[in-house]
Amino acid sequence: MDTSLFESVDQYIGNLLGDEDAVLKGTLKSMKDAGIPGINVSANQGKFLQVLAKLCNAKKILEIGTLGGYSTIWLARALPADGQLITLELEQTYADVARQNIIKAGLDPIVDIKVGKAMDSLATLDAEDEGPFDMIFIDADKPPYTEYFEWALKLSRPGTLIVADNVVREGKVLDDKCDDERVRGVQRFNKALADNTKVTATIIQTVGTKEHDGMAIVVVK
Repeated sequence: MDTSLFESVDQYIGNLLGDEDAVLKGTLKSMKDAGIPGINVSANQGKFLQVLAKLCNAKKILEIGTLGGYSTIWLARALPADGQLITLELEQTYADVARQNIIKAGLDPIVDIKVGKAMDSLATLDAEDEGPFDMIFIDADKPPYTEYFEWALKLSRPGTLIVADNVVREGKVLDDKCDDERVRGVQRFNKALADNTKVTATIIQTVGTKEHDGMAIVVVK
């Protein structure tokens, strides 16, 4: 694969339509300065998520995996003034950075960061009847992706859009003998997705500055 071409086309698209402003660029800088891994979505992927949120007229979004708030800002900007985004983050230090970025973006009135293990936070959201959500974005640790998906279904309604990132892993999902727990996690998720009769779903491959990966696009029946 000509990765340099993919990156150049990604840059071309971003320059035309990416809308990565000073706030988003500052968010990336704050993450780097804080030592947060640069495993966030790209600018074009963030814009893609924003378009999806607008397509489904989302008023309530759940994000599993906050990091420094980069994708959070993209998604929250798709919401109406009375919308709500709840984002889950394990690491307090990451959440602190994200909170400052969200404040700078002027989105703190509609964004709620919940810190702790995602499984615990998801159970609490369910117990407190926080659902259903109009859109759910899964982009966290890969081994429990299937469990995150199961919780997402519980917090959904017919028509809810669920998006899961990083489900191709540079094609490593094709290797049944791969011992990488992240690959094994998304392999298990992809199989669970294929076997689930309650959703309509597909996986699109993605290339660009984030190299070769993919996103699962799921609509609850």
